[in-house]
Amino acid sequence: MDTAQPSRALRADVVVLGGGLSGLSAAKLLQESGLNVVVLEARDRVGGRTFTVTGSKFKYVDLGGAYIGPTQNGILRLARELGVKTYLVNEKEHLVHHRKGKTHTFRGPFPTAWNPLVYLDYNNLWRTIDSMGREIRADAPWASPHAEEWDRMTMKQLIDRVCWTRAAKDFGRLFVNVNVTSEPHEVSALWFLWYVKQCGGTKRIFSTSNGGQERKFVGGSGQISDKMAEQLKGRVKLNQAVVRLSQDDGGVSVETITGQKYQATYAISAIPPGLTMNIHYQPELPPVRNQLIQRIPMGSIIKCMMYYERPFWREKGFCGTMMIEDEDSPISMTMDDTKPDGSCPCIMGFILARNARKLINLTKEERKQQICQIFAKVLGTREALQPVHYEEKDWCGEQYSGGCYSAYFPPGTFCQFSRVLREPFGRLFFAGTETATKWSGYMDGAVQAGERAAREVLHAMGKISFSDIWKEEAESQDVPSQPITVGFFEEWLPSVPALLSTVGVSAVFLIALGIALVKPNMRVHLLH
Repeated sequence: MDTAQPSRALRADVVVLGGGLSGLSAAKLLQESGLNVVVLEARDRVGGRTFTVTGSKFKYVDLGGAYIGPTQNGILRLARELGVKTYLVNEKEHLVHHRKGKTHTFRGPFPTAWNPLVYLDYNNLWRTIDSMGREIRADAPWASPHAEEWDRMTMKQLIDRVCWTRAAKDFGRLFVNVNVTSEPHEVSALWFLWYVKQCGGTKRIFSTSNGGQERKFVGGSGQISDKMAEQLKGRVKLNQAVVRLSQDDGGVSVETITGQKYQATYAISAIPPGLTMNIHYQPELPPVRNQLIQRIPMGSIIKCMMYYERPFWREKGFCGTMMIEDEDSPISMTMDDTKPDGSCPCIMGFILARNARKLINLTKEERKQQICQIFAKVLGTREALQPVHYEEKDWCGEQYSGGCYSAYFPPGTFCQFSRVLREPFGRLFFAGTETATKWSGYMDGAVQAGERAAREVLHAMGKISFSDIWKEEAESQDVPSQPITVGFFEEWLPSVPALLSTVGVSAVFLIALGIALVKPNMRVHLLH
């Protein structure tokens, strides 16, 4: 990797804009296909929205994208090829759900509920999201039967329509916050339903075991990009933010902020869609794409790591996963981030959406103190007030990301504008995790999108057939997936309104009795 200096135009077959996972995946595939590739990265590092840093107090830590799991076969295949190993995120002990000042423990992807109405409402929410998602094509969401209707609706409107209890509505809000770092009133229902569907459904996207957060990389996710950049042997140019892109029948010309120029036959953009507004195009972008990039903002998140002398939460029977519903809490979701050898005990937490924007002007120390206070409250121990180190990363302030995890579609935008996300513009093709059709928003989506864009270029060059562009990824042998099952109760229990309207209020007590007798493990354990 180097920093290019202004000189004569450098020539390549393909120029890739963006040195994150998606851009580097595209460049790697193209180089392996015998093409001359150059990657232009605006930052002074590769990795994009993945970012691993090292330090004496924590060895290494992922300040950006970190989690992987079953069915994320592209990133798993790439990691194996590059010699990067994975380890399981700790979930041996109980998970924690904190609501209305009380802490409860549970197992599985979602909290259970003592109140039968709340349980029915929870169940109906997940069932409805998955059922609606099955109507949406991952590769063409605009073609869904109810696309326009669902796109005009916000997720808040959908949650309010589906849920009857305040508890289910509140947890639905947390579910949106955690998955897309945005508020339910900010996002299109169609887009969110599509997002969950293409990640495998509500259980797969939200679970640790057998889900999207099952594993991490030993040594950090940043290694993947670093190793790909090493393989590109000096073809990655840092500190080269692209400011101009022109094209004609003869090829593409790209100019960076330093004045360096590059000429190529084709180009791939692998940067967040909204950031492409900073580039001047000749000829101008097609009207619908020009409108698209003005409409999709990035999510809001501050990622926080609190290090302790010892993993006291495990000693108390907690795995480190906390789902916190408390408006005074900066943190909504946590996970154990202790190293796989047991060193550097740590709890990782997300400050999400409204909370990220509310706390963004506090000092790092002020955020640290607030986080320690809520950990002590939820876990019931003052030991949480005594961290030995704290790390955080505010992605909202990142000039060349604009936020994390991903761009989101506000209501009324996804149906019309998503159809041009992957649509090439002349000799310019589009990658980036937002353009993926499986695990979009994750590292796996970034890899899929980068390699798909690379194959589109190879097809344009006549090197592969059109049918070879979309390649089905073989399942990882190292991280096989288990099927997501739906139990009898989950499938057939009525919603609260259906129950009340059909058989009356007294049936609630029969349902409660049935739940207690048939599924005693649903009971919630109060912590003392």
